[in-house]
Amino acid sequence: MARSTDQPEKVKKTRWYQQIWQVYQVTRRVDPAVTWWLLAVFVGTMAVALAIGFIVNQVIYLLVVGFPFALLAAMLVLSRRAEAGMYRSIEGQPGAALAALRYIRKGWEFPEEPVAMDPRTQDMVFRGVGRAGVVLVGEGPPRVGRLLEGERKKVARVLPNVPIHVLQAGNAEGQVPLRKLPRTVQRLKATLTKAETAEVTKRLRALGGMRMPIPKGVDPTRARPDRKGLRGR
Repeated sequence: MARSTDQPEKVKKTRWYQQIWQVYQVTRRVDPAVTWWLLAVFVGTMAVALAIGFIVNQVIYLLVVGFPFALLAAMLVLSRRAEAGMYRSIEGQPGAALAALRYIRKGWEFPEEPVAMDPRTQDMVFRGVGRAGVVLVGEGPPRVGRLLEGERKKVARVLPNVPIHVLQAGNAEGQVPLRKLPRTVQRLKATLTKAETAEVTKRLRALGGMRMPIPKGVDPTRARPDRKGLRGR
């Protein structure tokens, strides 16, 4: 029997510079000023290196040394602008709070559905589990506090000795802005062991939830350029 000459197509690996270009293109759609910010930071850093070079009479050397620092500074600015652009692109959409929470890469688990929702107002409550206990995040106007309180009581009945943190995502007084939500959750003090956290997760899964997709926009897990890739690793 003749052997087939068809070979499976090789999947091309995305290079670090391609990843940066993709992040830049996506960011530019929601933040047109990002190009000027990057140029300003890069040129400004090189200008400082040039000035130091004139002072120490080592212009060429300082320009060579300053180039990677200027590039790194521009990438840091791109990372910040990409993150801010991601939040602006999803703000106001159903599930925006969940998208922001899933920007937390480790230490917390957030199911891809709300645990409570008011069908009339689209107010939602999302639940996460981590070493700090259980966190309940309400999405919507301050009235979402009613949903949060109901969910807090439900969790407290199942886990009476586990810390429950209640937050409201939004821009009203007493609420946490979307861009600050991940950091606020990450700063909660850890009180549970890994084994206790796993047990809490197991019990809460029995409570279930409601299916709700994350809003489209910049992927929160890919919003930052790969810094290791910038160094050629």
